[in-house]
Amino acid sequence: MKITTTIVGRRGFFLGAASLLTAAALAAQQAEPTRAEPLAGQGPNGSLRDPYAAGRPVDPSTAQDNDENIKAIEHRIKCPCPCGLDVYTCRTTDFVCTYSPAAHREVLALLDQGKTAKEVEDAFVAKYGERALMAPVPHGFNLAGYLLPGTAILGAGAIMAMLLRRRAAVAAEMPAAMASGPAAPAATSAELERLRRALDDSER
Repeated sequence: MKITTTIVGRRGFFLGAASLLTAAALAAQQAEPTRAEPLAGQGPNGSLRDPYAAGRPVDPSTAQDNDENIKAIEHRIKCPCPCGLDVYTCRTTDFVCTYSPAAHREVLALLDQGKTAKEVEDAFVAKYGERALMAPVPHGFNLAGYLLPGTAILGAGAIMAMLLRRRAAVAAEMPAAMASGPAAPAATSAELERLRRALDDSER
């Protein structure tokens, strides 16, 4: 049996290895499914294990989001979440809250229906009760919350002014009383005579 030995040069060896690596890379690329877009949390700036850890997706901003009339309305409406803030402050500072964006959309929908600011507030009160407002409506028992603080302040001021006037009057009377000296004791002539005799006896 005749054996044929082929001697491969160094250049040929490297060219063959390069062609094999290129073919393997092309086969792997074809086997991997193509992705229309990067996976959630992966992008040109790196990857994020949990994309929602950065906050919920926010709707694109519009001109109405910062309209002064809408801001004024939302400053008077309380956010339904437990934060206690008004709708505008909550939706522009708490990017995790889902209640304030929904309330903002309600305000926009009511305004699109042609309602006034007062009618928007009335609609929120009709749906959620007076707790939907940052300040209670000034009628009935709620008037006490508006009147009592002012009344208490005025009453305290009147009492303080009266005490200051009385103190000033007492201070004005003190110099006159000190100038006149001590008042003479109220005693009868007989008592004074006995006192004089007692003093004379003590001197002897």
